[in-house]
Amino acid sequence: MLSLFKSKPTLATLIPADYTDIHSHVLPGIDDGAKNIKDTKFLLEAMVSLGFKNCITTPHTMANVYNNTIETINKAKETVSNDWPDLANKLNLKAASEYFIDENFIENFKSNPLLTLKDNYVLVEMSFLNPPIQLHEYLFELQLAGYQPILAHPERYMYYHSNFKEFERLKKMGLKFQINLLSAVGYYGEEVMKSANKLLQNQYIDFVGSDIHHKQHVDSFQRKVVIKEIKALETAMENNQFFK
Repeated sequence: MLSLFKSKPTLATLIPADYTDIHSHVLPGIDDGAKNIKDTKFLLEAMVSLGFKNCITTPHTMANVYNNTIETINKAKETVSNDWPDLANKLNLKAASEYFIDENFIENFKSNPLLTLKDNYVLVEMSFLNPPIQLHEYLFELQLAGYQPILAHPERYMYYHSNFKEFERLKKMGLKFQINLLSAVGYYGEEVMKSANKLLQNQYIDFVGSDIHHKQHVDSFQRKVVIKEIKALETAMENNQFFK
């Protein structure tokens, strides 16, 4: 007799055959991801084994913490391409950045071009403690400068869990949302998982990202998916083809 309860799939088995990842930290020694080229090799090999076909990696740019520039990021990417050309080619490795939204960010994009995922699409993040007081003004200025912001891991901003209408407000402003794949397996905790599920249920999620930093993240792709909105998650994964 067939079981009435279908077993949930592991996250790894949901990765589509043509998956393009748009959020990771695999370049060596420039943020809180890969510490050195050896770590980079491990993470890139893991991506290949998971079936990733393209990778646009996104080291942090955060004033006084990770003072990255287009030059520092491209130099790190060039190192990877020179040291591990086969891996870089297998993943069609490209580089953008994940920009931290604060007053320094505003000054940055007013005077310097941003390293985008594609065309004018730029990945941005906020503090996990509280949003910038002038968040909406900053986002408006970013759009006025011609950029299309994609908000990284909105499900992880716990100050919005009890104020879900703020997500609606950000969507109405024209923001795209990128969920972290590991939120689907409860990696960041139950509350983040529930928020991810609700965002998917409301069709607020446009794209996904691995946000891979280290081995623990890689290993967690073998965990079972615990969110209910699996179809919506799969649709968001397929949407990443836009960046291919």
